[in-house]
Amino acid sequence: MRALAAILWVFTSLTTAAADPVKVGCLYPLSGSGGLYGRDSLVAIDMALEDIRQSNTPIEIEVAVRDSRSKTLRSLQIARNFVETDGVDFLCGMVSSTVALTVSDYARKSATFLIGTDHASPTLVSSQLHPYYFRVTNGSRLSMRAGAMYIAETQPKTPLRISFVGPDYDYGYQVFEDLRHFLEAEGVAHEISSVYWPALFASDYSLYIQQLIEDAPDIVVNAHWGLDLVTFVRQADQLGLFETVQFMNFDTGGNYEILAELGADMPEGLVLSARHHLNWPATAANDAFVTEFHARAGRYPSYAAEGAYSGIMAIAEAVRQAGGTQDKEKLKQALENLKLSLPEDPDGFRSTMDPKHHQMLQVQAIGRTEPSQAFPPAQMILGDIRVYEPPLHWPDRPVIPQQN
Repeated sequence: MRALAAILWVFTSLTTAAADPVKVGCLYPLSGSGGLYGRDSLVAIDMALEDIRQSNTPIEIEVAVRDSRSKTLRSLQIARNFVETDGVDFLCGMVSSTVALTVSDYARKSATFLIGTDHASPTLVSSQLHPYYFRVTNGSRLSMRAGAMYIAETQPKTPLRISFVGPDYDYGYQVFEDLRHFLEAEGVAHEISSVYWPALFASDYSLYIQQLIEDAPDIVVNAHWGLDLVTFVRQADQLGLFETVQFMNFDTGGNYEILAELGADMPEGLVLSARHHLNWPATAANDAFVTEFHARAGRYPSYAAEGAYSGIMAIAEAVRQAGGTQDKEKLKQALENLKLSLPEDPDGFRSTMDPKHHQMLQVQAIGRTEPSQAFPPAQMILGDIRVYEPPLHWPDRPVIPQQN
């Protein structure tokens, strides 16, 4: 693990001796909480580089990956070293939105392109957007839009009593505000019965869960991710929360990491989604991605893997269209008009960048956990899937006053 904390370089094949390689510096947690996301990203980056090497127009790319440990100041130092010492053309990665906001501000000041692959706060593509930041995976705003549409379609009882629980930082706050906005936009008659903000990386949610049981809402919308969500679900199941309310997590809950970590402890009937699914879409491209990842890693991929793969493919395509990395305006235009066919895309759909907000627009699939032995050690997979296409443009939303 100490080796992972240093620096890892991966290379594509050389195409032209005269061409300078495209240099990419990625920041992922490789150890500690969230470390699986980084380790999965390493495997997927190597897969992307191999696909680029075997494409009709290969280019030379060097990718360095350093262990952010999900620490903000450490990540800022790594980003500075990448740019000021290693001379990278692109920064990429990051799991935590707090880390991403700090690194994105440095990318703005240093005029360095930053390709976001896993963090999801809409702040990065709204109030803190700048010309050099682009996100290539669905953010939480699009997840909450799809989630509100799902609630409108599937919950006939009105008015609904909805409770919310999420991590106490920017990502959680934005998820809650977007949920409120899109519930109103979809005309869902509801009241917010309670809101709770446990600390990020908390280990005991029992007090919050007991309070949710006492609140007796119809729906609990949860915004935890990673091992925080694993811990919350396990404790909530033990305390009986799922016996009385419908649990929903529209952004991260269907991540394979959660399904695998919980195994037989994952309850049936939870409503979940994620940025990538192993069993949807049932396309040749997604099947090939999942199969190849498993062959390389000996495990199935979390959604972070497909995000990292997408980031490297996006960089390669933008560099191809711009004719290199020398002209930043051409690179910016290429990224703003980016269209990619990615493993998560259903047939007939291509992931498309919103040119104004620099946010990739992608399809969202939401389903219910049901028993399956298809992807061990997970014992549940998402079934009864409903699919929501993105809007033509990334949705702005007004600031909603806080409820008393």
